[in-house]
Amino acid sequence: MKKDKSEKLFEKAKNYFPGGVNSPVRAFRSVGGTPMFIDRGKGAHIWDADGNEYIDFCCSWGPLILGHANPKVVDAIKQTVEKGSSFGAPTELENKLAELILSNNKFIEKIRFVSSGTEAVMSAIRLARGFTKRNKILKFEGCYHGHSDSLLVKAGSGLVTFGNTSSAGVPEAFVNETIVCPLNNKDAVKEAFSKFKNEIACIIIEPIPANNGLLLQDKDYLQFLRYICTENKSLLIFDEVISGFRIGFTGAAGHYNIKPDIITYGKIIGGGLPVGAYGASSEIMSKISPDGDVYQAGTLSGNPVAMAAGIAQLTECLKPGFYASLERKTQFLIDEIQKAAGKNSKVKIFTVGSIFWLAFTDKEKIQSAEEIDADSMKYFRKIYHELLERGVYLGPSGYEVGFVSEAHTVEDLRKAGEVIGECLKKI
Repeated sequence: MKKDKSEKLFEKAKNYFPGGVNSPVRAFRSVGGTPMFIDRGKGAHIWDADGNEYIDFCCSWGPLILGHANPKVVDAIKQTVEKGSSFGAPTELENKLAELILSNNKFIEKIRFVSSGTEAVMSAIRLARGFTKRNKILKFEGCYHGHSDSLLVKAGSGLVTFGNTSSAGVPEAFVNETIVCPLNNKDAVKEAFSKFKNEIACIIIEPIPANNGLLLQDKDYLQFLRYICTENKSLLIFDEVISGFRIGFTGAAGHYNIKPDIITYGKIIGGGLPVGAYGASSEIMSKISPDGDVYQAGTLSGNPVAMAAGIAQLTECLKPGFYASLERKTQFLIDEIQKAAGKNSKVKIFTVGSIFWLAFTDKEKIQSAEEIDADSMKYFRKIYHELLERGVYLGPSGYEVGFVSEAHTVEDLRKAGEVIGECLKKI
């Protein structure tokens, strides 16, 4: 594996960016070594600046469900950008993408496009507060909702706590409006509503938590959250920035058949371009400006190039059997890994749809952040560079999940499965 060009580019980048990167996980702090600078991608493969080729299971952290440089997405981008890249004014493409989503998603009636998942969640929280006239929000340890101030809060020592900020620069006043509970613990949520009755605007949860391992929740627990929100006139927000359009066109809401009050989506609706969205019933969305008094705006919201890419990608996702095929591919990969690793492997592979997570554990279930053994991450650090040397690329952290795309061929999956399994056996 050649590294010279990436190493030189990284040294140069340190002069321009904090830590040499524009997003922290890219710095390889969790796995050590120098990050690769990616030069190009095609289908299920990427090439770095040194010419090394990898089978990619990061897929830009999920949104590239069709793979890299999908011809239909690329053509849509080219045709649109030739007409202009941004206008700060409405275009027909916004209508077309909205209609495509809303006509195939029974869980929302109106939608608002924004520029990122973080912005979508931030706006959804403001909407929940404006609609309920309450200030406090309830989130869960182990769920990530972007880097807005109200959500950079981690659990404290108690069962129900205001917690502590997980970032410098977040005022204590913000922390004091955010209640943090452990996942998969009904008693903690009940205690929170008892302690802060008529103060909680919303519960926000990743219904399929996939930013801190893959912490699959029981349907019964999500139904409980739906029930307690309804009983207390609080709103339930499903953060589907990762799961939306990834495990099915209607995401986790459709997977579990549970209707939240607000849903947030991320870059998958833009074919990998910077975009996000939030949606809800017509009644709740009527609170958003200019119809209502909850202000939210953005010059690049509904950007025509992103809308065109989203239309092209989501049209493909609506083809009959699309998601069933992805799930079969993912299971094939997992079977190949387990076959190569052997029966004595101390690794569990958790999966839903086309998402998977390698966990170094003997546990049959991991449903909360507290159940993840931090010491087990040393095994991921060992295996990560072995995988790179053999041409398999995962996100550079043992807490991150992997993704299978339509572009992954049986040959890709068989080869990657064998490589991952052999590396697991080796360590």
